[in-house]
Parts: sequence; structure tokens; C-alpha cells
Amino acid sequence: MELTNWIFLQEGPVAHLILNRPDKANALDIQTWQDLKTAMNHCADTPGIRVIVLSSAGERVFSAGIDLSVLMSVRQPRVLGADDCEGRMREQIRQFILEYQGIISLLETGPKPVLTAIHGGCIGAGLDLVCAADIRYCSADAYFCIKEIDMGMVADFGTLQRLPRLISDGLTRELAYTGRNLLAEEAQRAGLVNRVFADKTTLLAEVLNLAQQIAEKSPLSTRGIKRNLLYARDHSVADSLEYIANWNAGMLLSNDLNAAFQAAMTKQKATFSD
Repeated sequence: MELTNWIFLQEGPVAHLILNRPDKANALDIQTWQDLKTAMNHCADTPGIRVIVLSSAGERVFSAGIDLSVLMSVRQPRVLGADDCEGRMREQIRQFILEYQGIISLLETGPKPVLTAIHGGCIGAGLDLVCAADIRYCSADAYFCIKEIDMGMVADFGTLQRLPRLISDGLTRELAYTGRNLLAEEAQRAGLVNRVFADKTTLLAEVLNLAQQIAEKSPLSTRGIKRNLLYARDHSVADSLEYIANWNAGMLLSNDLNAAFQAAMTKQKATFSD
């Protein structure tokens, strides 16, 4: 797996993806997005990887958001003569947005839990990215910003769709309309992040430790939990109850269930295959 703008590390069953453009404030350009797609697909397809942690290099920002080169590329025709037809140019812009929405959605729809360790500024598309993760943690210097309002545009990679499911609708609207910073402590009170740690070093150590704890659980169960939580978010309680009944009818009688029972009886730690 060749990545240009991400560092890929693996410690046992935990994959650690580090956004690595500190000289560009970890802004997301097209190569960064494509690298993320490659890395997320690799993690999804590798049985030995059970949990994914996302962080970023440098000390100042988690991500300054979308790289201006991406916005400029929207104006470049992808097919000969596209500029001659307004309809085709607009169609290309729509496909462009959908493509990069889809890459961020890999964090949400992929089978493995994704934990994010956020330090410094998490701005614009950086917030789009972390909203798609399973769990968010941050350092005390972190802040979150829907910056698109100050660029004369509407956030289009997922923040407006996911953030109101993480915090209140009213707070989401305030942040989207004003572009103000949501500081770490307020983000925790609002429910955007689970915990705030003193600094980046402590943050990474704690999140990687938590990832290892999750990785020790049954991966079959972990994948099932993620799938059912996502389904329940987008469906009624009645539909979701039927979904989990069908899920467990197919998955409950597993070797993992036997291993957990045996471990409980012998007071030992259960081990599970990938």
C-alpha cells in the first residue's frame, strides 16, 4: 500500500492512520482523499485489522480543511468540450462532490470501528471527516469550525448531515451560520467528543490504548454492533428491532459466543479469531 499524504502504522490489530501534511496545515487535497480511500479499503479488507485510529501530524492543527487546489479543480473540465455545455459542467461538479462524500463515508460504512484523536484546529472538511468516525476524542487545545460560511459556500461533505445527529440541531445551526469556533470543553459538553485530554501526547496514548481494548473483543460482535447502530440511526425502532433479530439469527451461534462462555467459566481472557 503506497500512501503519499498519510502514514500507515499497525500495532497488532490496530491500524493507525496519520494525516501527514503538516507543512500545509494538514489540508485535504485530492491526493490526500485518494490515499484515505486506499487506506480505508485496505483496513476493511484486512482481517487482522480490527480497529482504526485517525490522527494527524504536526502540533498546530488536526486539519485546516479542504485544500484550495480542490476547489480550483472543480472549475477544470474532465471531458473535452465540457465548458461548452453548462449542464455537463454542473453534472461533473455533482459527481465530484458525490465522489469525495463517498470517500469520507468509508469511515462510517466500513466494518471496523474508527476512533479519531483530534488536536488543534479541526476545520471545514476536517470536521466532515471526524463526524463520519465512530468516536471522537480531543486534546484541550482542539477546536471545531464549520468554516464554509466564511468562504461563501455550504458545507457539502457531511457535516450538515451528521453533526445534528451528534449534537443539538440548534447548536449545529449556530456553528454553521456563524463559523465560530467550538472549543474542546464545549464540544465535550455538547457530545461531539467523548473525552478531552491535556495534550496531544496523552490523547494519542489514551486513544491507542482504548483501540487495543476494543480490538480484544469479538471482531464479529464489533462489526455487528457498528452495522446495527448505523442501521438504527437511519430507521425506526421497530425496523431496527427486526433488523437485529434477523442479524442475530444469522450471527449469534458463533465460535465467539462459545469462546466468551468458556472464558467466563474459567475466569480467563477470551481470544477470538479475526
